[in-house]
Amino acid sequence: MSGLESRTRLMVLQIANVHCEGTRTHDSATNRDGESRADSATSLVVAPFISRSRKVRLGDRVTRLELIRMNDATEGTWHLHRGDSREVYGQWPRPATIVSDGAYGVGGFPGDPRTPESLRDWYAPHVEAWSRSAGLASTLWFWNTEVGWANVHPLFLEHGWSYEFTCVWNKGVGHIAGNVNSLTVRQFPVVTEVCVFYTREPRFRGPDGMIHAKEWLLNEWKRTELPLHLANKACGVQNAATRKYFDQGWLWYWPPSEMMGKLVEYANEHGRPNGRPYYSLDGIKPVTSTEWAQMRSVWHHEHGVTNVWELAALRGAERVKGSLQRAAPRVYRPTALASSHLNQKPLKFMRRVISACTNRGDVVWEPFGGLCSATVAAVELGRNGYAAEVDPLFQDLATDRLNQTAFLTANSMIDLDDLYNES
Repeated sequence: MSGLESRTRLMVLQIANVHCEGTRTHDSATNRDGESRADSATSLVVAPFISRSRKVRLGDRVTRLELIRMNDATEGTWHLHRGDSREVYGQWPRPATIVSDGAYGVGGFPGDPRTPESLRDWYAPHVEAWSRSAGLASTLWFWNTEVGWANVHPLFLEHGWSYEFTCVWNKGVGHIAGNVNSLTVRQFPVVTEVCVFYTREPRFRGPDGMIHAKEWLLNEWKRTELPLHLANKACGVQNAATRKYFDQGWLWYWPPSEMMGKLVEYANEHGRPNGRPYYSLDGIKPVTSTEWAQMRSVWHHEHGVTNVWELAALRGAERVKGSLQRAAPRVYRPTALASSHLNQKPLKFMRRVISACTNRGDVVWEPFGGLCSATVAAVELGRNGYAAEVDPLFQDLATDRLNQTAFLTANSMIDLDDLYNES
């Protein structure tokens, strides 16, 4: 019996693909007999695998219910809209992060502008929709060429996105090997793309409109009519509150939720009574530590990773090939060895950016799906991916990748040939 047949025979979870109004959804809800999960309590001996919550070794005894729960801890879902993302932005849940890999201004696909100067107008309706749907904790990764990003960057600033840093993908000299005529070339060959990270600018309502969080924090304390130095006493620090949390320049630091809770409590207990509530988002009650923590974007640091990423362009097994259809206007006679999509991103990078700024169960948007590499990575990492793609070929290729990823992710932790070796 093949490995795939064995997995199918012993699969714990039923994987359902639901079709609804152009959207495909992967979900898991019951065991294969339709019984409740609580009924599956037989003790099993399992092979080595790593769960997000615990490590299980060969010979360890777990129940089927525990096994299902450990699967659930890592399993993501995917949703692919077969059409323009602008049709569904209002229906998708709020994103933890948006991974944009759309037009580059090089005429790479039908509708892609032929010059980067046109990219601002191309992206404008999308950026406006992202900004409406995003929360303060939402983030954005923007893939493009250097000059393409430069043309779109002002648009992000106008819609309340804060630039954080730029990552450079260096594909190496092999990317242009044999493709440069030294007699006619008039530049250093370009072998890079950029992936730029943005967060939402934290702004709150002040007396004269929306103001930056650092101005709001100081203004609210001043409203209490308490001396500034008492903020340090409130937080139990020597001078960090006044030096960091109330600074109006580059030294400003977002107060951790614990410290914010102390500031809020002290201000409302000791501040001028007729000015209460202080540090309120709705004018009714003060912000809580939990609410404050949820307003800051996630960041999981990966030690040893910088903003320069060295990796050759995809050419191996990960590269999707052989569709025999034109992937772009400049592709005329595709062969079985031709790439199905000219700008396929490495899953290594998509996993990296999603892992850095989201948690398990978070929502990841991929507005310009293509082969849906970001959504594939999201499913692998236990996130919930929402993608859209207008091209029928790419829709089908992406669906195949996502179906395969969802199946493998649901079962990759388990060597199912050993699942029923009960003792």
